[in-house]
Amino acid sequence: IQTTVSEDLDLNLKRTMEKVKEAAIQGAQIVCLQELFRTRYFPQWDGKDAAALAETIPGPSTEAFSALAEELSIVIIVPVFEKDESGNYNSVAVIDADGSLLPTYRKVHIPHDPLFYEKSYFSPGEEIRVYDTRHARFAALICYDQWFPEAARVAALGGAQIIFYPTAIGWIKGEEEPEEGDWHDAWETVQRGHAIANSVYVAADNRVGCEEDLVFWGSSFVCDPFGKILARAGSSAEEVLVVELDMAMNDAVREGWGFFRNRRPDVYWPLIEMVQEEATPEKKAGKKVGAVLCPKDTPR
Repeated sequence: IQTTVSEDLDLNLKRTMEKVKEAAIQGAQIVCLQELFRTRYFPQWDGKDAAALAETIPGPSTEAFSALAEELSIVIIVPVFEKDESGNYNSVAVIDADGSLLPTYRKVHIPHDPLFYEKSYFSPGEEIRVYDTRHARFAALICYDQWFPEAARVAALGGAQIIFYPTAIGWIKGEEEPEEGDWHDAWETVQRGHAIANSVYVAADNRVGCEEDLVFWGSSFVCDPFGKILARAGSSAEEVLVVELDMAMNDAVREGWGFFRNRRPDVYWPLIEMVQEEATPEKKAGKKVGAVLCPKDTPR
């Protein structure tokens, strides 16, 4: 579901529910909403008071979509600004086709760059989740997670057949041609790479429209396990993209190319090294300090 977003949270919820119904009529069994679907992208401001935008899980959004999921017998991926006793999170609530609420995924990788000041609002999650639902087994990672191959690999190793990426990304006004190159092309390319390397389908769901200094480029897409784009939404309009997937292709690509069979996890230890500073003078002097884990201490 690719939409524009207004300042009215209730209107955004109502309009998105209508889009979900439209997708179900077209035959969709799993419906993914865009990142922070109910709010405009407030992290473009550093330190804004956004407390009024946060909600609990379960809460108003999940209650509405739980009823809709049960009514339509579909799975719905609902990204919200979550508030919890432990902090605030950029989260995804996954609702199964019977309306039941599955464990929450909290965005693991949090950016903090001009107009994407997410560390001012969100604490990071601590786990990659894979959901076993009525219609498929999938992971629902969030936006900046899509730039990290480790997250996609963990999801695939956990049995995900599809990786969904609810997203909010676009151009900064006046910087449509950044020095490093085409952001949109890199965004799509890296996710197609995850699909190929992990032999899974990838579905990226972006918002569209202009919000202050950001122009969201839409272009939501689905690609197959060999990176072929099966469908792509436009860059300037709302759209419901429905794509039929053949899950047997995952195994065909994985077995044919041996991407999992020929892995060498025994040589991948540098990926999980917890590198911190060498022991401090206080520690060397025998004083009790916080744990310090260096490469030489990493269990093998």
